[in-house]
Amino acid sequence: MIVTKLRAAVTALLLGMAVVTAGGILTATTAEAAGVRPAVGNALNDAMKATKAGNYSSAQNSLRQAEGVSGLTETEKATIAQTKKWVESQAGGAIVSSAIGAQAKFDADYRAGRYRDAISDEDVLRKYGALNGTNMVLIAQAYYRSGDNRGCVKYAGTHSGAGAELLDLALRCAYETHDQALMRDAAEGLVAASGTPKNWDKLLGLAESTKQLSNAQMLDITRLRYMTGAMTKADEYMTLAELLIAARLPSEARAVMEKGIAAKVLVDQRAMRLYGVTKQNQAADLGDLGKAAAAAQKAPKGDDLIKLGEDYTGMGRFADAIQAIQAGIAKGVSEPDNAQTRLAVAYYANKQKPQALSALAKANTTPNGSMVSRLWTIYIRQH
Repeated sequence: MIVTKLRAAVTALLLGMAVVTAGGILTATTAEAAGVRPAVGNALNDAMKATKAGNYSSAQNSLRQAEGVSGLTETEKATIAQTKKWVESQAGGAIVSSAIGAQAKFDADYRAGRYRDAISDEDVLRKYGALNGTNMVLIAQAYYRSGDNRGCVKYAGTHSGAGAELLDLALRCAYETHDQALMRDAAEGLVAASGTPKNWDKLLGLAESTKQLSNAQMLDITRLRYMTGAMTKADEYMTLAELLIAARLPSEARAVMEKGIAAKVLVDQRAMRLYGVTKQNQAADLGDLGKAAAAAQKAPKGDDLIKLGEDYTGMGRFADAIQAIQAGIAKGVSEPDNAQTRLAVAYYANKQKPQALSALAKANTTPNGSMVSRLWTIYIRQH
């Protein structure tokens, strides 16, 4: 891994400077050829011998002896520095005074199964500038291998910048806890970092299993499956279309069916019959739209205006949708989280992303409403 590469680099540099022979031992001839005086060369030779014997304390003493030679040239300083790195890389963590030593200690602890020590090594790695994404993943794995799954998830959450591999591991750790909320939080972090259809499928599957979802919330989760590319099967397209029909949103239902047909996912007679139903329902809805709008305006509460605005969104009349939903919110609604989400989706469709995110921030009066709001927030930020 990293240590192996560093060792190779140090050895190559030493050889390139003609400081060592094929056996790795300094001689008077090679030392002189490299511009290293015998006093320095002999001390470095002793350091390498002691290192090979596993006597790292003696190796350090020999290195200090080399550093104590007066009037060191730049070549001698460089040779000492490279030899120190080589000694540290061979010491397996017994000597830590640089990034190489920190990495060697961490690797040795992890390979030996000293996982709590490997976790603690993060401070040493950070101190010497050796804490990178690869090491963060290994630290999270150390939490996992030591049985601390919650620690794994927490660590990944606070080091999310290390990338999707770390967050994918956090999700696996979360699954081990059987804690639905923790699993969903980990999946949200993974999707926020890497919004692939596969990752969205994991997150939305967890969201669908949330207890006491309203019809509107389940519809939103299914919509997001469609919009993120996580929907691939004919039955999934048809289920979404049926949910939209039941919610009196035939224009959106028709658009879903047409996309499935265009993608050659919907090809059988059952799908064609459902497509026909969406067209009929859309025609009837458009015919009654004027009456529905007038009734919604006269209603004492704003719920009908919210539904009207959602219907407008499905028709592509985004400005009208925003106006209707805002009017509904002003009147007061029975499901404020859904109303703000509908406003956010209309804003987003109208290419007003900041306003959409602002509306979603207000959809937080219930746990499930907040969960759906977070899903939409992640999606909108990525598109």
